Amino acid sequence: MSAAAQRGLEIRGLVKEYQPGKPVLRGLDLDVAAEGITAVIGPSGTGKSTLIRCINRLVEPTAGEIRLHGQALTGLRGRALRLARRRIGMVFQEYNLVERLSVMENVLCGRLGYTPLWRAWLRRYPPADIERAFDLLDAVGLSEHAPRRADALSGGQRQRVGIARALMQGPDLLLADEPTSSLDPKTAVEVLELLVRLTGAARVPVILNIHNVELARRFAQRIIGMAGGVIVFDGPPEALEPGHLRLIYGGEDWL
Repeated sequence: MSAAAQRGLEIRGLVKEYQPGKPVLRGLDLDVAAEGITAVIGPSGTGKSTLIRCINRLVEPTAGEIRLHGQALTGLRGRALRLARRRIGMVFQEYNLVERLSVMENVLCGRLGYTPLWRAWLRRYPPADIERAFDLLDAVGLSEHAPRRADALSGGQRQRVGIARALMQGPDLLLADEPTSSLDPKTAVEVLELLVRLTGAARVPVILNIHNVELARRFAQRIIGMAGGVIVFDGPPEALEPGHLRLIYGGEDWL
């Protein structure tokens, strides 16, 4: 396996400015391995979500380079960008389900990048995709909810559907942007346990943007700490000390 494939994701000199001269990301360099959970922590406004969205090009980088298994993602347009996005699954903070569709149809939305438009419009997915969707719903504990509308589910159930939909893509990388912030503590742990188990079995690396430091410590193999649009900590959970947290979040009283 090549060095690029082993690294999985490579980011060099990533800059994002929403306003000229006011960068949110300030020249980030980052390599992410092709397996495991990498948690990104930091205060609100430090660029965690912007980083996630630059990777899948929901936000256009101002400068820098992003490569996935050696393929440059920055600069892609049109069909080439659509094909690249098929390789990147996304789990959202607010679920981003199509509320009026059934649970099964939402999971099958993960195959839209692979399915001709007319088939998707008529909901004529290949039998293999339907079988895979049932397998994923069973894996997330929602097989009996397949025909229910998404808006009839609880928050935790909706996020499980979101995870199944992301894995339905067969991604090379999964991005999770604050996937537990709308959930109660018990459900948050259950959702992260599920995410770790399923992505580990599929050997899909995860970049997890998360506010809860203790959950990051518990579930990630690596923690990236951001402050002011730069990386100020990069290491295993056991190396994250109070001094690092003060550097990341500022102050001492909250510790």
